Amino acid sequence: MANKINFQKELDKLLEQNQCEGRIPSLFLHSCCAPCSSYVIEYLSDYFQITVFYYNPNIYPDEEYLHRVKEQQHLICQIPQKYPVSFLEGDFDKERFYDMAKGLEKIPEGGERCFQCYRLRLEKTAQLAKEHGFDYFCTTLSISPLKNAQKLNEIGEELADTYGIPWLPSDFKKKNGYKRSVELSALYGLYRQDYCGCVFSKKERERQIASELI
Repeated sequence: MANKINFQKELDKLLEQNQCEGRIPSLFLHSCCAPCSSYVIEYLSDYFQITVFYYNPNIYPDEEYLHRVKEQQHLICQIPQKYPVSFLEGDFDKERFYDMAKGLEKIPEGGERCFQCYRLRLEKTAQLAKEHGFDYFCTTLSISPLKNAQKLNEIGEELADTYGIPWLPSDFKKKNGYKRSVELSALYGLYRQDYCGCVFSKKERERQIASELI
């Protein structure tokens, strides 16, 4: 069995190299939500010129999507940043997500449907990062204890090869990243959702809550 890669160490080496070269690269950062992006922005805005890309066609219902977009914009306006952080909202193309999820509806959270959802969002990020001449692309998703950092980095590296745009290796759970995101969410009064975002995760969460009440 191959040794698991420590993506935080890979990121540390890259940041150190850029600093030694006096570079402040541009980063196209896919964000799944404001709470998850909080630590990542705090951390990486010391090293990159960041554009936060909010592209999440999986979010259900529409009101939830709009709420999360506003929270993301609120955070960017409030959180201190060494280098300015900008914001870009992607298309809310819900049908693209449902087409992707066909046949995978009954798979539990954390399985193949989620992996395909990672790919859907990261591919759009890679495409636009290449089109707009960014130095790197990445996602905040790995900060969640419920998200598979190994799989996210595998997909990111594959898309980097496909589109010719470097992937930023990362596992933002490291260095107490998730804990810090909770602290920052409280500091800025951010809405912390209790399900990942899609209708399938919402129903699964509702079943969990109902079972706890029995």
